[in-house]
Amino acid sequence: MINRNLAKVLSFRYKILALVLVLLAAGLVLLPKYVKHEGISPKELLSNAISPERYISTDELAHKIIEQDPSFLLIDVRDEESFKKFSLPYAINIPLKKLLDEESVNYLDQDEYDIILYSNDHFYADQAWIICNRLAFKNHRVLEGGVNEWFATIINPEKPTENMPRLAFDLYSYRKAASMYFGVAYPEQARPAVSTTNKTKKRRVTVRKKKKMAAEGGC
Repeated sequence: MINRNLAKVLSFRYKILALVLVLLAAGLVLLPKYVKHEGISPKELLSNAISPERYISTDELAHKIIEQDPSFLLIDVRDEESFKKFSLPYAINIPLKKLLDEESVNYLDQDEYDIILYSNDHFYADQAWIICNRLAFKNHRVLEGGVNEWFATIINPEKPTENMPRLAFDLYSYRKAASMYFGVAYPEQARPAVSTTNKTKKRRVTVRKKKKMAAEGGC
């Protein structure tokens, strides 16, 4: 019964999110004329916006960070103050309001890295994804649940109850090990874990600016 109720709640949340995304995507049709003929069509954008494949879970991201996967670029779209208080390892801060600045676009519109966008939940990251997708920037995903989900699943994973399936215990064991990697200490540890967050927080990233295509048409 609990699982059924949970499924209903999650289903309702995703329906609301899908509606918000559709409204945001439709609003982008009203972007200024200088971008009106760039990127993908509104119809294609709407199709991409309702696809769950654009999300990446906290477990997947934790695995990438722990394995020091060099193929991704983590973009924090929160404001600078929130970023300074806490950020995920390797993250670069590009506030949502500065998303289309030339310096920001150099990171967002390139072919060298997969981009993972995140915010406190995933509302602002969703907005950033829609803008980038509308402009045909490639290989962008959103961290599902954002920083809040990161704390709930990776930093402070909930221990399963005895009546839960084996899979839940396996997932908890993985998340507990991941949380120790990121500096969480547990009472049963002989010595406190050494935090690796500060060691891995910054990474030198070099992106090559894309050459702009010549404008089509004429007067």
